[in-house]
Amino acid sequence: MPLIQRDTPYPHWEFSDPSSGDLLRVVPERGGLISGWRCGDREVVYLDLERFLDPAQSVRGGFPVLFPITGGLPNNELPLPQGTFTIGQHGFARQLPWQMEPLADGRGVQLQLSDTPETLAAYPFAFLLSMEVRLAAGALEINTTVTNRSEAPMPFSFGLHPYFNLLSLEGVSFEGLPDGCLNHLTMAPASTAEQMQRLATGIDLLVRPTGPVRLVDGAAGTTLELQPSHPFDLVVLWTEPPRPMVCIEPWSGPRQSLLSGDRKIELAPGASTELNTRYALGQA
Repeated sequence: MPLIQRDTPYPHWEFSDPSSGDLLRVVPERGGLISGWRCGDREVVYLDLERFLDPAQSVRGGFPVLFPITGGLPNNELPLPQGTFTIGQHGFARQLPWQMEPLADGRGVQLQLSDTPETLAAYPFAFLLSMEVRLAAGALEINTTVTNRSEAPMPFSFGLHPYFNLLSLEGVSFEGLPDGCLNHLTMAPASTAEQMQRLATGIDLLVRPTGPVRLVDGAAGTTLELQPSHPFDLVVLWTEPPRPMVCIEPWSGPRQSLLSGDRKIELAPGASTELNTRYALGQA
């Protein structure tokens, strides 16, 4: 499968499947960002190109990686046995350059991030993140391995923050959501159905589904199903009107998980864990 460096519409690497025409666009130096996914004739991933081309601004689009925390911490402070460390919203993985190479099976790319002096100042652990990103028939598979290469137990949360194109925020619905959610805007429990009525004016919520979560885009006539697997099976839904997009985000733990212990993952020295997720495109 070819992996080609492109200069337009922005510098990136393009991985394509000649049998289907599906392709990935990846910018490893911008946080290991999956910046595009074309499935059939559909550009699935939203990217604010003007904002992306301004390195002073955070990215709005693609698949930002959230590590070693999801969400933010009070005063950006992470208390650990080693001391108290300063770490910003969603951690640092989305802001650092990653390494990339084609997968041996020819179906995608492998992206890797390891600790640096910069990360050790904010998070005192040697680690390796390895993401295998694969094109499948009508789907995108992302399999992540987190390895603790330090000599102390390593707590973390992991998430993806993917943005998906919509023709309109109107006429969009979800299937597979539980009745209740956590409204991130108020940090209080809320009715999922009531929140869905606010989709076109802006939502930010976390749900704990028991299976796949499916977006139904009536205007486009398509569905997009997030197929999570434990322990990577919390889901955050976010819209930012008037942007014609929705974020459907798999998280391993909720905001402040490393403080509350709720769904916190802690790896023993030398241990690894896998966090897998899949997005499948279909017809409504």
